[in-house]
Amino acid sequence: MFYHVRQRGVAAVEFALLLPILLILVFGMVDAGRALQANTIMVNIGREGANLVARGNVDLASSSQDVMYALMASAPPLNVKQQGMIYITRVMGVVSNGVSRSVVLDQYRWDDAARNLGYRASKYGPGSKVYSCGAWANGACTSISSASRPATSIMNGQLDNGEIVFVVETWYRYDMLTAGTATSFFGLPVFGPDLYSMTIF
Repeated sequence: MFYHVRQRGVAAVEFALLLPILLILVFGMVDAGRALQANTIMVNIGREGANLVARGNVDLASSSQDVMYALMASAPPLNVKQQGMIYITRVMGVVSNGVSRSVVLDQYRWDDAARNLGYRASKYGPGSKVYSCGAWANGACTSISSASRPATSIMNGQLDNGEIVFVVETWYRYDMLTAGTATSFFGLPVFGPDLYSMTIF
C-alpha cells in the first residue's frame, strides 16, 4: 500500500513539472492557429483590393479611402482599426534606351476615421515596402509629381512602356499570447509581430 501511495506522489510531481511545458505548447498551437487565420485574412484582403482597383475602373484619387474602408470592414475578427494598415500603389513601366524600369505614379494609405486626431494617432502605421512617401494628405502621397516619378524595385525591368500594375500591401500587428514565454524559454519561432502581404495585379 505504501508503494502505491508513493507511486501516486511521484506521478503528481511529474505532472506538476510537465504542466507548464504542456500549457506553453498548447498556447503555442493556439497562437499558430490565430496567426494563420490573421495572415489568411490579410492576404485575401490584399488580393480582393488588387482585383478591385485593377478591374473596377476605380478613381483612386477620389475613392481610395472608400475602397480601403470596405476592404478592412471585411476583416473581423481582426482589430484592423488599431492594428491594421493597407497601401495601394500604382506602378508603371518606363522604357528608355531599351531599358525598362518601374516608377511610382501615386500611392494611398488607409487614413480611417481618426483624421481629426492627426494621421492614425497612437495607432499602427508601418511604412510601405514599395515606396516610402515623404508627405501625406488625407491618405494620399503628396511627394510624387508628374515631373518626378520615383523609381521602385517592384516589377523592375518586367513592365512594357506605359504598362500599369496595382500593388496592394496589407499589414497587421499580430499580438502573440506566448510572445515572452515561449520564445525566451524554448526558442520557438515567433509569429509576427508584423504580418505582411503584397499583391500585384
